[in-house]
Amino acid sequence: MATVSFKTESPYVKREEREHDPSDLKYQKFLDTVSGSVSCRRPITMALFGVGRAGGIHLGNLKAHSSINLRYVVESDQNKWDQIQSVCGSSTEIVHPDQAAEMLSDPELNACVICTPTFTHKDIILLCLEAGKAVFSEKPIGETPEDTKTCYMTAERVGKPLFCGFQRRYDPTFADIQTRVRRGEAGHIQIIKSISRDSPLPSLDYLKISGGIFHDCMVHDIDMQSWVLGELPVQVHTIANAQIPEIAEIGDYDNVVTTLTYPSGTLGIINVNRFAAYGYDQRLEVFGMKAMYEANNGKPNTAVYSTSSGSSSVPIYHSFPSRYEESYAAEMDHFVDVVNGTRELPITYLHSSAVSKIADAAEKSAREGVSVVLVWDKAEIPAGYFC
Repeated sequence: MATVSFKTESPYVKREEREHDPSDLKYQKFLDTVSGSVSCRRPITMALFGVGRAGGIHLGNLKAHSSINLRYVVESDQNKWDQIQSVCGSSTEIVHPDQAAEMLSDPELNACVICTPTFTHKDIILLCLEAGKAVFSEKPIGETPEDTKTCYMTAERVGKPLFCGFQRRYDPTFADIQTRVRRGEAGHIQIIKSISRDSPLPSLDYLKISGGIFHDCMVHDIDMQSWVLGELPVQVHTIANAQIPEIAEIGDYDNVVTTLTYPSGTLGIINVNRFAAYGYDQRLEVFGMKAMYEANNGKPNTAVYSTSSGSSSVPIYHSFPSRYEESYAAEMDHFVDVVNGTRELPITYLHSSAVSKIADAAEKSAREGVSVVLVWDKAEIPAGYFC
């Protein structure tokens, strides 16, 4: 009876006034759906270029999306065609890259999603833009700053959007931390740390065409840190080596730590590894004068198994298709809205070029053993960013 004095009124009193926490995005989506407040999107006819690591994820999302008609899949490996056809059905035509120009003449085709190897991005982006199609491209847009600029300038000239895929911005946890930091809830940020450790170990065939660990992996962390802080670093220093002999033989790294100095005094740390035996490790810590925020790894389920020898649970997500399943879907929603003219591009030429410039500096620091100072012209700084 000791707690009887703490009894309150029935929970049915003021029941209708209670609301869910804003962090429950899935419940909010449910409410929007049942209330009819979700506006119907205009259907978009699309083509997908490349069904590899990222392309396989987008293939499933494009087919499942209620506002997307996946009319074409462009794939050079004909050994994949039967499997792609079984997933897509007869409504989707599989096209060899040699036939891409003819496919792009289809007046009903609105947009293209590009998931081919990095070295092909520029040419395919330009081909699609010149055909009058909106373009979604996995990062990076181009292998060089010049290539990236050419693509964005072409998009501006033809009046079609060029959407660069950085799916981590759509992770609910990362997005919540970014919002709180930008609102000043943590005060001035002293240290921001991100960890990206890959799983499973990528094939050597992939690594040879990936563009290297800085432009294939670290760009995600660079974009996220700058996006969370709203700043661009003014100095970077990298220590890196290759612990895996096969990766050393192709002239790349698999074990990297980069420190970044931001103009407000914030210090950044990025740790990137090509292989983590325990799963796909993606973490973020933001330490401010008022608070500290953490984004930890998710798991396929939350069961805890307790025995006489202790407690255990299932491993963290194995790889990026499961870890970022929701993020990829939300990212494609955004692209559809951009094509329909109801939302703005989240990543502009200035964002893309800044990330590439920082990645170049981090790689230069690793290869030359020096700190690299970054100088930013006002014309290089994205809207809403400080430097």
